[in-house]
Amino acid sequence: MAGVEDYTGDTGRNETREEQLDRNWAELLQELRVLQTGVQILAGFLLTLPFQDRFEELDDFQVILYLVNVVIATLTTAFILLPVSVHRRLFRQRLKATLVSSADTTTKIALAGIAMLSVGTASLVFDVTAGRTAGLTAGGILLAVLLVLLVYVPLRLNHRARTTAVKA
Repeated sequence: MAGVEDYTGDTGRNETREEQLDRNWAELLQELRVLQTGVQILAGFLLTLPFQDRFEELDDFQVILYLVNVVIATLTTAFILLPVSVHRRLFRQRLKATLVSSADTTTKIALAGIAMLSVGTASLVFDVTAGRTAGLTAGGILLAVLLVLLVYVPLRLNHRARTTAVKA
């Protein structure tokens, strides 16, 4: 490709900057597809609840938790769709680096949204079926587990990889 230098950066790959951006974009899209499925399942579950007979029995806390979950599901869906919308607006403007960078940020926000939605939905289910204490306990435990899995583990792996790279 004329005018595009070879770019190896820290990736260990022999690819041009454009090839790297294309690969990063494709990887982000695949991750967004996985996220979208999870959000659709949880949102679909939430949207069926008001049509169940027991929904009228929910107390104020449960109704508020339900509505918060619906808002989180909607906002998370918006964040999952945002990179596609930005891509449509930036298409053919040679702004792939901007697109990939912004999609990376919005994907991280969507991951946080799915974590919150998972905690909120599980808390609601436990609260309705086993009581308030069970709902709050389940939500707290799930929040802790998701923080470990989605924040601590990636940070730890990143630290280990950097430490190994420095020693090598």
